Parts: sequence; C-alpha cells; structure tokens
Amino acid sequence: MAFDGSWKVDHNENYDKIMEKMGINVLKRKVAAHDNLKLTIRQEGNKFTIKESCRIRTIDVVFELGVDFNYTLADGTELKGSMSLEGNKLTGKFKRIDNGKDVIAVREISGDELILTYIYEGVEAKRIFKKE
Repeated sequence: MAFDGSWKVDHNENYDKIMEKMGINVLKRKVAAHDNLKLTIRQEGNKFTIKESCRIRTIDVVFELGVDFNYTLADGTELKGSMSLEGNKLTGKFKRIDNGKDVIAVREISGDELILTYIYEGVEAKRIFKKE
C-alpha cells in the first residue's frame, strides 16, 4: 500500500495554466496555488479513502476501484468517473458534469514523492507532494 500515509504539497508545475484552461477565475487560482494541500490516503483492498485538507476545505473522498463516483473540485466543478490502480499509478478518469470534457488525474509514487498529474484539454500540470 505505497499510497498509504500523509502527503503535503511541496510545489506545483504548470498548475495555474490548467486551472485557467478549466475556466477557474484568477482569484480562485491564486488561492489554490497556495492552498497548502495535505492528503491522507488509506487503502483497504479495492477501497480508498483520501482526506483532502487545505485552506479552502476539508473533505473525505471515498471510492472503490473501477466504480463510478461523483467528486466536486474546490472551485465547485463537478466530476463523475472512476479510479483504477496499475502498479504505482492510481489513475482517475472523469468527465465534467457541466461540459462533458475529460479530466484525468494520475497519482504516482516516485521515491519519497507523490506526483499528482492533471490533464485537461491538452494541458498537463503536476502537484508534487512529500511524505510527512
């Protein structure tokens, strides 16, 4: 269970660009870029619980691999999709409820880092977390 544990955001790459592409206003982008996001991940078989804690909100995201679920981003964008696990990659494939466009989120363990890669309409961004 390599994902288990607490992870704190260390830095972002291209994060503002993907938020802009998603239509998130400049004020929300500035807040999100400095949200001090912390993830606490627990895996029990095919069931995951990810607690997301930041300045904006704290939520528990509970899902089972391969089963569709709804998820709301901090800016209010609603998504529906599922997660799969392949090796050290936890991949979420979602569709936006408002426009039907794909949002991909890949969490990957690399050494002592968790790399969260977002892909939306050809724009890719990363949030790099360090294990606490």
